Amino acid sequence: MSRSLVVRLLGTSVLIVVLSVGAAAWLAAKTATRAVQQEQSHSLAGDSLIHDTLLGYAAEHPRWTGVEPLVRRLAAESGRQITLTTVGGTVIAASDPGVPVPARADAVLDPLGAAIDPRAVGPYRISGRDQARQHARAGKRLRCLRDQGVEATIEETPAGRLVVRLPAGNPRQRANCNFREDEPSAGERAALDQLQTRVTGCLKGHLLTEVSFHTTDFTPIHRDPTNVGNSQAIQDCVDRGRREQLRRYVAEPARLYLTSPARPPVPVFDLSPESTGRIAAVTAFVLVAAVTVTLVVGMWLVRPLRALTAAVDGAASRPAPVRITRNDEIGRLAAAFNALADRSEHSERQRRTMVDDIAHELRSPLTNIRNWLTAGQDGLADLDQDLIRLLLEEAGLLQHIVDDLADLAEADAGTLALNLGEHAVGDLLAQVCDAHRGTGLTVDGDPWAVVDPIRFRQIVGNLLTNAWRHTPADGRVEVRAAIEGDDLVIDVADTGEGITADDLPHVFDRFWRADRARARATGGSGLGLSIARKLAQAHGGDITVISTHGRGSTFTVRLPAPDSPRPRPASP
Repeated sequence: MSRSLVVRLLGTSVLIVVLSVGAAAWLAAKTATRAVQQEQSHSLAGDSLIHDTLLGYAAEHPRWTGVEPLVRRLAAESGRQITLTTVGGTVIAASDPGVPVPARADAVLDPLGAAIDPRAVGPYRISGRDQARQHARAGKRLRCLRDQGVEATIEETPAGRLVVRLPAGNPRQRANCNFREDEPSAGERAALDQLQTRVTGCLKGHLLTEVSFHTTDFTPIHRDPTNVGNSQAIQDCVDRGRREQLRRYVAEPARLYLTSPARPPVPVFDLSPESTGRIAAVTAFVLVAAVTVTLVVGMWLVRPLRALTAAVDGAASRPAPVRITRNDEIGRLAAAFNALADRSEHSERQRRTMVDDIAHELRSPLTNIRNWLTAGQDGLADLDQDLIRLLLEEAGLLQHIVDDLADLAEADAGTLALNLGEHAVGDLLAQVCDAHRGTGLTVDGDPWAVVDPIRFRQIVGNLLTNAWRHTPADGRVEVRAAIEGDDLVIDVADTGEGITADDLPHVFDRFWRADRARARATGGSGLGLSIARKLAQAHGGDITVISTHGRGSTFTVRLPAPDSPRPRPASP
């Protein structure tokens, strides 16, 4: 077994190492791939930053003059070569003038292209007193909203205007916070009028009525409800008017070229003989280390197993406990082994005690029979009817003990045959109580049960015999029967001497008597209660006892009750 365990551990370790090496190689490849992807992502992010920065410059300046320092700074930060040219191909600025311009541009920088860049504000930029007044109105509204519990924020637009933003969910603002911080200034109003003139001309060309603008967010206000269905045409006119108005305030469109400086190729993997040798050496080292550790751990694991095996092999009749103190599976196995050894020792003590008890029980009647027969043979006693009756009583006692032992053996082996049938419990109990005169009987209702009538009477009879044996002449014994839930409950209660707390756990032990001297004055073989309990368990029930020393005992039989009531059957 130890070799098998070591071999299994060794095979598991080698498998784990091989999988680990394969996983490490896969992880290295995935890491390299991820690094390349991250590098590409960083490159794309850098290109996007260059594009957005230069587009913002074009939106805020009417000409590209002065952009070259910005181009060189962006090239230094990104490691890219940047070239700006006009649409016609004239170079505006280049981070490295000696690099030829590529044949294909990476992007066209036009703040008024497909979407108007929000940084292109032109005549809508406010400053001076207009900006101060607008900022004051925005700050007043922000404070008003916050005083009323609205978590509003404020931000500045590229035009220099402050805008109050309400939180998500658009909570309703109070009427006294309706300050118009978006009211256009004089300069903005003049620019809006110019825009409206341009838009009106475009709308007339599309046979649409004019619209107006009240704020600088360029949202058209429809004077004619019929315009609503032509919103796209109106928006196209607004965008066209804005582009015409902003053209002289932004730089002309330009082409952007991005290239990478020449770099020597760097090999990602080097599979030269030297590198292959190093990989093989490391792999061999890992394998040797794993095998060594596995052998050490395996020997440490099998040492207690060998101790357990030696304890089993060295035992003549039963295993002897071993001392293994470990808090793992082997430790728990050793604890279970020791518990098994303790149970084996306990069973052996019980076996010896039972053999002694059986010998003691059989010795007395056999001795009496032998002595009387010897006396009759020697002429010392006459074999009259009294002597024969005495010998028959002793033989009957032997037969009773043998029958009790046979019943217990069949119950222990699970071969006890039961002749089950439907019987009235009251009739069966009445028959037993009649045989034990003086016993009181109380039956609640008309219960019935599926039992073996002979074994059922034997259960109650053994309990009654035990009760009367320990009850004085002026005491009483009562039998009560009732259905409680799913159980048939039969109580045998007496007012006898009772059982001490120390003796109570042993009342169902075989050959146990309350009389420690084992005198026959108390009567019985000490098997009656054990047989009664085994018979109750064979019926699917059990027997329990409660007792107070000096005040009596109550033995309770619980058997499964029928699922539904049936007509009262006749008892044999």
